[in-house]
Amino acid sequence: MGKTKIVTETKKEEAPKETVEKKASPKTPKKKITSGILHIEATFNNTKVLFSDKLGNTLFWSSAGSLGFKGAKKGTPFAASKVGDVIGGKAAGLGVENSDVVVLGVGSGREPAIRAFMAHGIEITSILDATPVPHNGPKAKKPRRV
Repeated sequence: MGKTKIVTETKKEEAPKETVEKKASPKTPKKKITSGILHIEATFNNTKVLFSDKLGNTLFWSSAGSLGFKGAKKGTPFAASKVGDVIGGKAAGLGVENSDVVVLGVGSGREPAIRAFMAHGIEITSILDATPVPHNGPKAKKPRRV
């Protein structure tokens, strides 16, 4: 067999790297919004809350399921109040002063979501119930023949 040669390399001295200090910018919102629309969809199984500007562009949203509630607990008033609290905190951080509310659905989280949102000092200017209601209901069963 051949001879093995051991080669040791000397480390080159590295020039000290320049440290660039990044300024920790305070979390400031991109734009100031004074009013918006709060959309609440309250079903029997979940409560979804969305906050948009006056044009309808979504700014942020949350739901009982996204907060960690599972199963039947998603449709409770407590879960809806937690969702309203999260959205109210985000809206207050943007500087929102007043808001319109649009409510869809017949779930038990309608009012608790609004109350938790108002707890952050945001004034509610109007509440609109946009729950879809059929004009004639579902198709009736065919008559029973005896």
